[in-house]
Amino acid sequence: MAESKSLEEVNASIDTTSHKSFWKRLLSFLGPAYLVSVGYMDPGNWATDIAGGSQFGYSLIWVLLMSNLMAILLQSLSARLGVVRGKDLAQASRETYPKTVNICLYILAEIAIAACDLAEVLGMAIGLQLLFGIPLVWGVSLTVLDTFLLLYLINQGMRKMEAFILVLICIIGFAFIMEMIFAKPDMGALARGFIPSLPNNNALYIAIGIIGATVMPHNLYLHSSLVQSRKIDRSQQGIKRALKYNLIDSTIALNLAFLVNAAILILAATAFYKNGYYTVSEIQDAHRFLAGILGTKWAPILFAIALIAAGQSSTLTGTLAGQIVMEGYLNLRIQPWLRRMITRIIAVAPALFVIIVFGEDQTGKLLVLSQVVLSLQLGFAVIPLIHFVSSKRRMGNFAIGPKVKIAAWISALVIVVLNATMVYEEIAGWIQKSKHPALVGGLVIPIALAAGFLLLYISLQPLIANLRRKERASQPVKVVSYQSQERLPYTRIAISLDFSKVDMNAINSALAIGQKSADYLLIHVVETVGAHVMGLEIRDRESSIDRMNLEIYATDLRRQGYKIRTDLGFGNPKKCIPLIVKKFNADLLVMGSHGHKMVKDMIYGTTINEVRHKVQIPVLIV
Repeated sequence: MAESKSLEEVNASIDTTSHKSFWKRLLSFLGPAYLVSVGYMDPGNWATDIAGGSQFGYSLIWVLLMSNLMAILLQSLSARLGVVRGKDLAQASRETYPKTVNICLYILAEIAIAACDLAEVLGMAIGLQLLFGIPLVWGVSLTVLDTFLLLYLINQGMRKMEAFILVLICIIGFAFIMEMIFAKPDMGALARGFIPSLPNNNALYIAIGIIGATVMPHNLYLHSSLVQSRKIDRSQQGIKRALKYNLIDSTIALNLAFLVNAAILILAATAFYKNGYYTVSEIQDAHRFLAGILGTKWAPILFAIALIAAGQSSTLTGTLAGQIVMEGYLNLRIQPWLRRMITRIIAVAPALFVIIVFGEDQTGKLLVLSQVVLSLQLGFAVIPLIHFVSSKRRMGNFAIGPKVKIAAWISALVIVVLNATMVYEEIAGWIQKSKHPALVGGLVIPIALAAGFLLLYISLQPLIANLRRKERASQPVKVVSYQSQERLPYTRIAISLDFSKVDMNAINSALAIGQKSADYLLIHVVETVGAHVMGLEIRDRESSIDRMNLEIYATDLRRQGYKIRTDLGFGNPKKCIPLIVKKFNADLLVMGSHGHKMVKDMIYGTTINEVRHKVQIPVLIV
């Protein structure tokens, strides 16, 4: 099955080649990073920033700054991959790693998106509850409507969608400018917060949550796809120009996101930590305390409005990221509305479960936990990304240089080491607190070790593959001895038929190979619902017609002097064809290619691949 372009409905939909002036050209590139930036100011960030500011004052603002610098670097690498290769991160991974590894990476990416969406859906529902008094369960359910809003916006074109997101960002920015005016932070203490320090282990947990909330794995998939919405000049100079403008786009957008995150942490430090409210981690509590502490009713109102805007904008981009991951890793193409509805349900179901089972009062802790889960997934997206953009074989002259490579690997190392430290401490804590430590250790430790092994594999596999490639290139080519044959040694040839125009090619190719001395088996599989349920017992009209068509083929070929048998299968072709071929003891299987599209292309293409792997003989596809 041919690979589709990333976000095919908007791919190369904005022309950047017709502008000559610097500013017009820059404006044509501005946009993708703003869609990415909303993920850096989503409700999950609010939970970690509020928790960090209320517990430790301004002392963790340096974590935000470090995370933002890492984000600019990694997002620029993601944009570079999309611009140069014309592939998103998921597509590049599927092209590089084995199928089993890609399935694991896909599952981890979906977990990351689910964790992110959990924060966004809960955050928006909390905002609706704070502003309008809507119960959280109903607020979460309303977020399903985001699917139709996204479908409408993307059908209007990327520019309309980018404009909508920019309006939401402006609302968030304005709200927090006003909050800063109300709060009046201590500028001296704020400046000292940029000096790195971690007061205790709980600060490490919050710091990792901040990193997870800031540098998000789904944003790396998203950015590598969104930059492909621009139609660019594919010359060396044109690609270089596109990379420059995308870097400017990323720097502006992510610095705006940093200012919003910093404002949330500063607001929490000024309003709560300074007044002795050290344990504020719930967004609802923060909203309730603001009016009394800051002395104005507008503080909680603006807070709730900004929260709704943040949740709405980030759920849209999170849904897009889910589409990109599904299509990239699985090469699965289904209708856009259905694809987005599946992604939205994956987000809404856990959120409803959390509220119903754990109650509304646990949402703050779960928001922080969701960001820690995101941080744990980061290494599985960051490390492949660095490998891909470092490869001169694939990136050519646009592979990153030594300085950028060192900075990228340092960022990855910081992420992995912090996460490994936290995982070790969390597992140790669970085992100590548990009444059944052996059971907890037996369940959790193997999962952690498997994740560590997978991380090690994706770190080393491209390096090992590159060494093997160089070794093969350095070895002299050995001449293989060859002896010609008058005819190929196939005497038992099976031919899979579907009663379409391609049958003629399949039969003629098989006869040309085996001539009249070979034994032939004509195969057709009845795929009706009745055939799946009743098998050989089915006596419906379609199976009778298929049997008759098969005999028509056989009779005509026997009349020409060929030795022909027939076999009609019932049910799943992927299972039936290999069984029939093995029973016939065939030494060659001939299958006709298919001329279908969309769903049939997916079904028949999968059948050929499955059959090819289940039979132990050559397969000729014509």
